[in-house]
Amino acid sequence: MTKMDDNFKKAVNYIVAEGSYDVNPRPYWLEEDGSHTPAHTKFVTAYTTEYRLDKGEFPMLTLRPSPWKTAIKELFWIFVHPSNSIQELEEKYGIYYWRDWNVGDDTIGYRYGHTVKRFDLFNKLLNDIKNNPYGRRHILSLWQDIEFDEELKGLHPCCFQTLWTVDGEYLDMTLIQRSGDLLGASIGINEIQYAGLLVMVAWECGLKPRKFTHFIQNLHIYDRHIPICLDLCEREEVECSPMLVIDTDKTSIFDLDINDFKMIGYPMDEIKKKNPQVKFPLAI
Repeated sequence: MTKMDDNFKKAVNYIVAEGSYDVNPRPYWLEEDGSHTPAHTKFVTAYTTEYRLDKGEFPMLTLRPSPWKTAIKELFWIFVHPSNSIQELEEKYGIYYWRDWNVGDDTIGYRYGHTVKRFDLFNKLLNDIKNNPYGRRHILSLWQDIEFDEELKGLHPCCFQTLWTVDGEYLDMTLIQRSGDLLGASIGINEIQYAGLLVMVAWECGLKPRKFTHFIQNLHIYDRHIPICLDLCEREEVECSPMLVIDTDKTSIFDLDINDFKMIGYPMDEIKKKNPQVKFPLAI
């Protein structure tokens, strides 16, 4: 069992037992006939998970295969080479699930990579950590009200803020997430992504990744996902201690590509055979 397996099961059981149902939800299910059905959730608030990367707790599920390469490639699209172009995401990185959030111009609007590029957020973060490591203002925020005022279309960022702390040779990071879809993103691909971002930033700054903390204000399971989550919890885990490493002679984060990353200690073939991937609808 990995730390994420344990966290996933605890979250599912907690939400099912003690969660509340929402009212008048914004998301919807797109039915086969084109009609919309409200996508209700059962949720809990102020939920926190923590991983010690220095102790072999990189967040990876074995209850189903974790698509870690997809998670890392999306980081390049948002932070390293920031863009809001869906076409670029599909053609350059082979990721296709963002098209449901197309605002009509083949972009996701003034969101995510657009925000990072406009305000030069990633470069500022790296420079701050390198030049003033013990500063307490190492914050990267995708929540920029001016962009919401200028462009109303687009999904407001779910994972919207990271806070970074240097402690000697180590780098810690806390992720703040306003809304987390348990099966589709939060204790899954979002945690893989941002733990991966911690690895990348630490590598760029000559530090070691240590503690990754994840705070989710609204952690939820969509109504049609509850049976799938419960079935996943009945699966038998695979014992392993995964860790993402950057294995390259390159010296800049801006020169990296997915081939420079390795996930060690994660038996993907065994996991695929024992616990195949599950399919589930996405609420829009």
